[in-house]
Amino acid sequence: MPAKRDLSGVQLSPAEKRAFLDSKRGVRSMGEAAEWLAARRIEDVECITPDLAGVARGKMMPAKKFTGDTSLALPSALFMHTISGEYPDETGTFRYSPNDGDLKLVPDLGTLSLVPWETDPTAQVICDLVDQTGAAVGYTPRNVLKRVLALYENQGWRPVVAPEIEFYLVSKNVDPDYPLTPPVGRSGRQIQGGQSYSIGGINEFDELIDDIYHFSDGQGLEIDTLIHEDGAAQLEINLRHGHPLELADQVFLFKRTIREAALKHGIYATFMAKPMEKQPGSAMHIHQSVVDVRTGENVFSLPDGTPSPAFFNFIGGCQRYVPAALIMMAPYVNSYRRLTYGMSAPTNNAWGFDNRTTAFRVPTSDARSRRVENRLPSSDANPYLALAASLACGYLGMVGKVEPGSPTDLTANEDGEISLPRGLLEAVAAFEAEDAFLDVFSREFVGTYAGIKRGEFETFMQVISPWEREFLLLQV
Repeated sequence: MPAKRDLSGVQLSPAEKRAFLDSKRGVRSMGEAAEWLAARRIEDVECITPDLAGVARGKMMPAKKFTGDTSLALPSALFMHTISGEYPDETGTFRYSPNDGDLKLVPDLGTLSLVPWETDPTAQVICDLVDQTGAAVGYTPRNVLKRVLALYENQGWRPVVAPEIEFYLVSKNVDPDYPLTPPVGRSGRQIQGGQSYSIGGINEFDELIDDIYHFSDGQGLEIDTLIHEDGAAQLEINLRHGHPLELADQVFLFKRTIREAALKHGIYATFMAKPMEKQPGSAMHIHQSVVDVRTGENVFSLPDGTPSPAFFNFIGGCQRYVPAALIMMAPYVNSYRRLTYGMSAPTNNAWGFDNRTTAFRVPTSDARSRRVENRLPSSDANPYLALAASLACGYLGMVGKVEPGSPTDLTANEDGEISLPRGLLEAVAAFEAEDAFLDVFSREFVGTYAGIKRGEFETFMQVISPWEREFLLLQV
């Protein structure tokens, strides 16, 4: 009897068909999932999905129920609340479902993996969300990114991305009224800043980093490099380039992984854009290129190796549209504390060759690896939305043949001018005013996301800051 074929039509040998049991990440069918879980004696499965903030939401269930055709659902309002858990007023085009109906969780079995920090054998799987008719829910993050990727696919293109995620390790902070402080490393001393690329700085947290690698390997997640950044106990993880949805999934899981590893060692890992005064902010730089699906060639380069018109149009689209999409890359009040003159982050929409002071940097590379690095997103961004926003802006530039400005080799943020939205409400207004986003992201997402961000700003305005008590209490 001939060997059966998998869903892609590729003929597999019996050994190949059983190889999924050794896979650390992903299976092809629920039947394989049942065997994979049984082989590892998995007791529970976490069915998770990112909300608009990138927080893991979902349900845990026994492994036997997961493989037993059990229907999973979450209320729609879960994707319409603020980061503080509040439900904002309906404003603009933001509206709640009148019945708060259920959204169905559909497991993406290609993401099935272990949860290596759990004491009991546990697995996790990332889920998509559909409505009762089976249609994708347009305002959920994974579906927003999928919508943008479909636009590329319709043009015969496939984007390739590589995120770089910065984060801080900080001492435990149980009272939010107190500022965050750097943790104590293995030397017994509190970590200081100014240790960019310091191996000694990384070695201060050897055991924690070993756990990050161990937890990552257990989930089939691959770290390209890990470095110490300039801030006190600020680290950066670089991921290998690949498919945007897969990389967004990896960032989503990496954040969970790094937080869990830090907690194991009695400290916090934070992805706040600006967690400490007088320290650099944390970014999520995104390297982007586009390949021709048919040939596999980088469309940013011509056959003779020179930059293509598509390359310049991609940059032009970023310059034209990213300021309006900034709310998807800098989603909180705190995000704009990072995008401040003099704080090692771009405050412009300029571009240049190997120029780290610009928003859009073109790293030195050969023609096949030609790419554009978006340096604006902060590490607090939902990775699905940040990637969707950045790629959508480049796409609009390519299909609209938007010409970029001239590249600069100067220090682009030296004059103190800020050519981006300066705060959350300004960014929301720019986002809603861009008609092109209604098509690329969907009208439903634009209205929902803007309404939630306005609600978060109103919540923030209810908090009195130390600055106000220090300078206004006795002087005004």
